[in-house]
Amino acid sequence: MRVRVERYVDEIVPFFDVLSYYRMGYNVARTALRVLYRVTSDYQDRPALDAMPRRDVVVYLMNHRSNADYVVVAFVLARGVSISYAVGEWARVWPLEYVFKSFGAYFVRRRFREPLYHTVLERYVQQITRNGVTQGIFLEGGLSRDGALQPPKLGLLDYIARTLLDPAFDRDIWLVPVALNYDRVLEDRVLIRELVDAPAPGRLRQAAGVTRYLAVNAVRLLAGRLERYGRVAVNFGTPLSLRAWVSDHPGALQAERSVRLERLSGVAEEIMRRLAAIMPVTPVPLAAAALLSFGQSLVRRPDLTHRLERYCDHLTTTGAKLVRVEGGAEAIVAQAARTLGMRRLLVAEGDAYVILPGQRPLLEYYANSVRHLLPELRRDSGTHPALEMDQGLPTLRRR
Repeated sequence: MRVRVERYVDEIVPFFDVLSYYRMGYNVARTALRVLYRVTSDYQDRPALDAMPRRDVVVYLMNHRSNADYVVVAFVLARGVSISYAVGEWARVWPLEYVFKSFGAYFVRRRFREPLYHTVLERYVQQITRNGVTQGIFLEGGLSRDGALQPPKLGLLDYIARTLLDPAFDRDIWLVPVALNYDRVLEDRVLIRELVDAPAPGRLRQAAGVTRYLAVNAVRLLAGRLERYGRVAVNFGTPLSLRAWVSDHPGALQAERSVRLERLSGVAEEIMRRLAAIMPVTPVPLAAAALLSFGQSLVRRPDLTHRLERYCDHLTTTGAKLVRVEGGAEAIVAQAARTLGMRRLLVAEGDAYVILPGQRPLLEYYANSVRHLLPELRRDSGTHPALEMDQGLPTLRRR
């Protein structure tokens, strides 16, 4: 048993290197993100964030859109704090394992049920929480396959919350919701593959695809023709005090595990509600939702612009986090059409756009990230009368 414990400790525990994090990590992240995206960040309730006592512990609970999420949030917060991430097994390969550990990340086996392993993991998470380490956790437990928010996972949240049972721990733990959204998720086609019944490519084909992607973009960069993939936006929501929640739910953390998790699910669901409310609405997901709302393969540009104007008005009225684009709906159409055209999802035909049938599931993936913020709109009177709703178009399967 001792040998297994030592193996688990060696696997989980990182070795934080300040030089690696702030010199190498920050500079690499800044360069990569500036090449690929325009990064924006916003705060739903900055006074509440500023009011958190500095000695208290902060845990950032994020939705999980891309493996780039680690880099994006760390970059946005780098000037104020370093984050210890919970990272899945996918990164336990050389040299990623060394890089993540040097940045303070700890590894988690997502579907490993061995009790001894989880005892070691729980002790480690509680130890860093007692020592005031700022943590970053993806509450969904994995990447969203369909673009929508997934049900929360409670394991790590349970470990963190039970730190409050330690009599010597007199700090509060603040849960800060962090919502991320992209105009382009780098691994989007891989994520939706299982929902469109596409066969998984072999390792050689995957390697060839990655190599081709890097080579093509390197040539574009050297030629000065590399275009950004649009925006990546990060929004920070109103924090939730775990100690205040415990005082409102006496005995919740002392209950046996099944009862405890049932009660903690209320905290997780509240965080998910806050994440949904502050989800950044960037141009491509918004345009994707507008395009699909017609239920047609051909959408006239004036109709699309009008639909986007109505969406923007609704988002502004409801206080949603619409990422502003100078020029309004016309500019959103132009920007999204350029990005989607580069991906071969959309083709311009005169004064209209044609959605290529096989690419509709990918548009749906992006639309799903903001669909909960948008109104249900009926067919606009300006739509061409010959274009009827087509019920036979490809779509993502439900998981």
